[in-house]
Amino acid sequence: MMPKAVVLLSGGLDSAVTLAIAINEVEEIVAVSFRYGQKHTKELDSAEAVCKHYEIEHKIIDIDLSSFRSALTHKNIKVPSDRKGKLDKQIPSTYVPARNIIFLSIAAGVCESIGAEAIYIGANSIDYSGYPDCRREFFEAFRAMLEVGTKAGTEGKAPEIRTPILNLTKADIVRKGKELNTPLHLTWSCYEGGDKACGKCDSCRLRLKGFKEAGHTDEINYR
Repeated sequence: MMPKAVVLLSGGLDSAVTLAIAINEVEEIVAVSFRYGQKHTKELDSAEAVCKHYEIEHKIIDIDLSSFRSALTHKNIKVPSDRKGKLDKQIPSTYVPARNIIFLSIAAGVCESIGAEAIYIGANSIDYSGYPDCRREFFEAFRAMLEVGTKAGTEGKAPEIRTPILNLTKADIVRKGKELNTPLHLTWSCYEGGDKACGKCDSCRLRLKGFKEAGHTDEINYR
């Protein structure tokens, strides 16, 4: 097993399943979440609950992306509901500019600071909303950047970027989560806050599609 790794944990379905996979591959895990100016912090509550379930260290890092033009951060941009057509055909307003670049950069700094050997991220390029920073070529380019732009990289020890669910469908992710006894009932995927998920944003639609195709019932509450 790998001695130590950082797992990016949003609190959503994909990142929780990624964490469950990492737990089976890594001896010591530090989960990292971000309070980045998003309109609600429901996912952070879920991330905290998931980490308590697994009894692992959880770091919440504050950065302010609230001025970035995105429906997830900007108060004047509404989260789209019931988008028509295939969701990965156009980049939606919920895309946060350069978010994964920023998150992975900070995670790489955490890796160097604690001597971790890999960063796990729950990106998916099959059933997703069309974000450009969820594709294999992005992660390959980022790894190449770490090799030349970090102390660890110049010493031949740049952290791996592990994307274990990159090529899974949402249904496969749900099945994997069930197989690993991931506490999916603790996760939150909805772009809206509140006590119940909206069921209409891209993230809810993809999540519901995954559970339906996997033959399981989603245990979180919907409006």
